[in-house]
Amino acid sequence: MIGLNHFLMVGALLFASGVYTVLSRRNAIGILMGVELILNAAGLNFVAFNHYTTTGIQGGLFTVFIIVLAAAEAAVALAIVLAIYQNLRDIDANRLDTLQR
Repeated sequence: MIGLNHFLMVGALLFASGVYTVLSRRNAIGILMGVELILNAAGLNFVAFNHYTTTGIQGGLFTVFIIVLAAAEAAVALAIVLAIYQNLRDIDANRLDTLQR
């Protein structure tokens, strides 16, 4: 039987892989993917706690909010990455300090 602990372990694995991705990647797209993994882990935990502990829909509403927030973050971040690529011809996160003029 699958219980709350199983969902929390999957959420912890998603969160840990997202943090590892953010800390280990130099590519801006890879960092954005790590942030998305972290947000998905939070959404999974909200839904799991909502299913196993309450009778309302609060966890689902928070998850929808997280999905909308992640979509907006991805759109803005990708626009910034494209602007950086047009100027530098590279999306290496270590070179972003060279944008100062």
